[in-house]
Amino acid sequence: MLHSILEFDMLLERNRCTGCLMKNSQQDHSLWGERTSKPVDPLVMKLNASFAFDVRMFQEDIDASLAWANALAKVSVLTHKELETICQGLEAIRQEFDENKFKSRPSDEDIHTAVERRLTEIIGPSAGKLHTGRSRNDQVATDFRLWVMRACDVLVSAIEDLCQALLESAQSGRDVVLPGYTHLQHAQPVTWAHWILSHFWPLFRDRERFSRVRDSAAFLPLGSGALAGTSFPIDRQAIAEELGFHSVSQNSIDAVADRDFAAEFLFATALLGLHLSRVSEMLILFNSLEFGFIQLDDAYTTGSSLMPQKRNPDPLELARGKTGRLIGHLTSLLVTLKSLPSAYDKDLQEDKEPVFDAFDTLYDLLPVLSGLVRTLTLNPERMAAQLEPNLLATDVTDELVQRGVPFREAHRWVSQAVRLAEERDIPLGHLTQEDLLSINDAFQIDLSEVLDIYSSLEKRVTIGGTAQSALSQQILAAQQALGMPTSEG
Repeated sequence: MLHSILEFDMLLERNRCTGCLMKNSQQDHSLWGERTSKPVDPLVMKLNASFAFDVRMFQEDIDASLAWANALAKVSVLTHKELETICQGLEAIRQEFDENKFKSRPSDEDIHTAVERRLTEIIGPSAGKLHTGRSRNDQVATDFRLWVMRACDVLVSAIEDLCQALLESAQSGRDVVLPGYTHLQHAQPVTWAHWILSHFWPLFRDRERFSRVRDSAAFLPLGSGALAGTSFPIDRQAIAEELGFHSVSQNSIDAVADRDFAAEFLFATALLGLHLSRVSEMLILFNSLEFGFIQLDDAYTTGSSLMPQKRNPDPLELARGKTGRLIGHLTSLLVTLKSLPSAYDKDLQEDKEPVFDAFDTLYDLLPVLSGLVRTLTLNPERMAAQLEPNLLATDVTDELVQRGVPFREAHRWVSQAVRLAEERDIPLGHLTQEDLLSINDAFQIDLSEVLDIYSSLEKRVTIGGTAQSALSQQILAAQQALGMPTSEG
């Protein structure tokens, strides 16, 4: 990494001297052979290299190489002894990576170059047979798909844990009542369980979405070559089964160019980020002094460098802030893909860093949010203090409808009653029968019988409603969705 303008200027000056451009290890291990008549400019090599970030695909590259070696042996390109030697060499390289002992070189343009270079050092010239019939184009597409498949598995597990945390909170707060909000204004009463489960279901959809992305990625490109396939009679279906792909690509040009799975992965991460941002925003508000509905555990807050009294909900704010990062990664890849002409183009090297960073962001974030939800404390008294009669205005309207008043007419009468109570600065329930009759002669109703929070909740018994019976159904459905042991309690 260049640390100063002076260092950058020195590098430019060095590269102006043609005498400095001598063959070195960069050319010795380049996978394109002797096509160029002079060594590649060091700045071009630096720009071209991707080892710094695609090294994280070493497991996938070794797995794919092992599968390819097996396929070559089946068509007699490799002898049994060569296959055994190559496989042992690849496993030795894997161990070096696992133990953080792999030593990279400046000539390691990418993970594929690095593995082949090291394999040659370990087993000698027979390593050169491994690349028979394949290209870095189909190799990198295979590695990347495998990596995304495995990343989806990790994120599905992390999302499930957060869903379980939300479900646990719902079960512990199913009797706690608070105002429901639309437009961030008091709307109708709901329970904490009903509210927190409204964030469970979007996250569960995210879980399902990542499962579908995994399926979308599970098509094997290996065997497509650079763009026209391979002339060796490779059993691609056998390779797919060995690596865990459910099928093989049907067109070799499409196979090396297709990054739909990466775009779908980034869309799934962006939408997951959006859902995390929304629940975080509300928890930030509910944790504020003005609401006081919840209190975050000290382990999930930070202090202020200036104000001793502060407890800041930094994890929630970071969840909200990192959503922009995730959306940006999706946009970045889509713009990269939008005008590529055909087959593989070097632009596609830009596909991995957004995907890797999106994964890292969520991998770090999801467990923190799970812990935060599991440790937050509810303040039912503060919630109850906000349960004012206007939350039940719709119940008054519904009561009039049940008595034969058309809904629009009933809605108008109750709106006038709410306005009258506000003008007098009294609760809605303090309006007298005479007050109601002054609005309309048919407005004959005992507000004290209608304005009851728990009665209002229990009226909504349909699936997805606030009644305890409906809530039990919803909790049961959530448990079943996660494959958890079910209970009605």
